[in-house]
Amino acid sequence: MAYIGYARVSSTGQNIARQVEELKKIGCEIIYQDSQSGKDFNRVGYAKMKQKIRKNDVLFVHDLFRFGRNAKEIRKEWEAIREEGADIVVVNMPMLDTRRKENDIGVGELISDIVLTLLAWMAEDERNRIRSAQREGIEIAKRQGKYQGRKMKYHPDAKGKAKLIYDEVVKKLNLGVSVMDIHRETDLSRDTIYRIKRNMKKLKEEKGE
Repeated sequence: MAYIGYARVSSTGQNIARQVEELKKIGCEIIYQDSQSGKDFNRVGYAKMKQKIRKNDVLFVHDLFRFGRNAKEIRKEWEAIREEGADIVVVNMPMLDTRRKENDIGVGELISDIVLTLLAWMAEDERNRIRSAQREGIEIAKRQGKYQGRKMKYHPDAKGKAKLIYDEVVKKLNLGVSVMDIHRETDLSRDTIYRIKRNMKKLKEEKGE
């Protein structure tokens, strides 16, 4: 039997240390981590954990929101791990602990199932509300003329490697190299290259060229 931890934050800018520290204190021997959205379970750390976990192991997560934010997927993954014969413990919700004593079976599991369903729905609902608020904020900013869109990584004032890549793309575009060929040569997405191309055009127009 192994104690396995899983920690997740939504982006690399968020601090995952508190979750990891708590899982260590519990006694987790291995802790898998992701810095990625919880909209689905296509995550590197989670996939590694799924490959590692075995019968009689115990998976600890700080809270259900760290596990995921899609109600249907949460139930699916939860049941898949249980079918492996492993237990799951949600640290901040003691009721969601599949380790059961004999006298807990029945009512205890029924309550746990109800709580899991409710929290899974809440996790998805919160994600949807955040996305809705973001869309509304963007629409308001657009109407007010304040929305600038996503900040470009590759631009004339970029630094270091980003500037070198930007200069190379500009050079190729000026030479008439196709976006697809630049995409193949640089590994940049075509959207990024088109964005650079549009920005080049805009700068030329501003200079009156």
